[in-house]
Amino acid sequence: MADVVVLGAGVAGHTAALHLSRLLPKGHTVTVVSPNSQWNWIPSNIWVGVGKMGKEDVVFPLAPVYAKKGVTFKQAKAVAIWPQGDSESDRGAVDIVATSPGADGSSERIRYDYLVNATGPQLKFQMTPGLGPHGGHTVSVCTADHAIQAAEALGATIARLKAGERQTLVVGMGHGTCTCEGAAFEYVFNVDHELREAGVRDLARVIYLTNEKELGDFGVGGMTFADMGFETSSELWTGSLFRERGVEAVLGAHVTKVEPGVVHYETLDGEFHTLDFDFGMLLPPFGGVPLAAYDKNGEDISASMFAPSGFMKVDADYSGKPYAEWKASDWPKTYQAIGYDNIWAVGIAFAPPHQISQPRTSPNGTLIAPAPPRTGMPSGVMGKTAALSIADRIKHGASAKAHEASMANMGAACVASAGAGMRTGSAAAMTMMPVVPDFERYPTGRDLKDTRGELGLAGHWVKLMLHYLFIHKAKGRLGWQFIPE
Repeated sequence: MADVVVLGAGVAGHTAALHLSRLLPKGHTVTVVSPNSQWNWIPSNIWVGVGKMGKEDVVFPLAPVYAKKGVTFKQAKAVAIWPQGDSESDRGAVDIVATSPGADGSSERIRYDYLVNATGPQLKFQMTPGLGPHGGHTVSVCTADHAIQAAEALGATIARLKAGERQTLVVGMGHGTCTCEGAAFEYVFNVDHELREAGVRDLARVIYLTNEKELGDFGVGGMTFADMGFETSSELWTGSLFRERGVEAVLGAHVTKVEPGVVHYETLDGEFHTLDFDFGMLLPPFGGVPLAAYDKNGEDISASMFAPSGFMKVDADYSGKPYAEWKASDWPKTYQAIGYDNIWAVGIAFAPPHQISQPRTSPNGTLIAPAPPRTGMPSGVMGKTAALSIADRIKHGASAKAHEASMANMGAACVASAGAGMRTGSAAAMTMMPVVPDFERYPTGRDLKDTRGELGLAGHWVKLMLHYLFIHKAKGRLGWQFIPE
């Protein structure tokens, strides 16, 4: 009988656990280790962050779902991996530290035959002094609790606007290497909508502050949309949307520090600037969740398993060749850890082999370039792919071929939807295929049939539908497995 351990219960880890629970015959075990007791549908944190939804609409407790599915749940954080086993056993092991109330940080070592690392990101607010809700001067929508604070701060700003006070709202990226530009774009879209709904948009200055060199980059090098025989860039598409709504944009920016009411930043030309603000939602850069790795003798092998960012190395090309030489085939296909055919890293936990957007530095040597996004739909697909690979190897032997899901063959969608009603919302919807551009297959890097940008109420309906469908799926309710990742 085989023991499978999943580290993390976000989109990737939770998806993997649910599929493993249905795919594995009785007698095999699935254990999920997560420091959080609740699952969070993070895309809808945007709506929480503007007060359109409450925390209860985007989170639910994990334990009852896992109990129903026969999955063991340990509320704990993983701190170390022993991929070769230790002095007591040749089986792999993970050291975990309990985080549940009353556990007092108790630790244990659990064994596995197969391991899925889906630990997600470490939110590195500390890389920018003064950034974030924990002792900083800006808000965030990275977690449901952060989003609640953001909604409160936005509500206070709207109250001041209604009192006749002019306000400056800054939304965007809090560091030159941030990812999730799509989330910041969606949030500024929602903020603009809420200001208009409140009748105070004319008193507000709204600024999108980003590390993108051009609007519409989104960390994927931009997109080309085709519509009615015409092609347009995501830069022009996004720019026209901002101009229509009166949203200003500061591009190619690296935030150096945030002081009360002042953002300090450097731009790609090497110049330093300040921006006064009254409300700021700036996302942090991501890093890998701190995990150590040890060989059987207790020697630290972390550097061989993890990139300097803390993300786990998988079946990708990490040779460090120049940006102009990389290919779509450099990206991982199976997400198996290097040197270990029983370990997978999925979602944000795997180390990208290179930037998708062209990396750029200022004359001062500061890297200002979006990191590759690997959230939402791609994370779910990776989690399912790892589950399928593990199930096949348990059922058919270790030689069973691993399933593949390269981001160079995987599509994704970003729906920036404002409002929460069936008739009052609006959305800027974008799809791309594939996420990682393949210039050997497509002149623009992507398939124009499946790479599109659209505006209107229909996209809003899609976003609402996806919210309820994915909550249904994550709760493991009837027919959940038929809802695509």
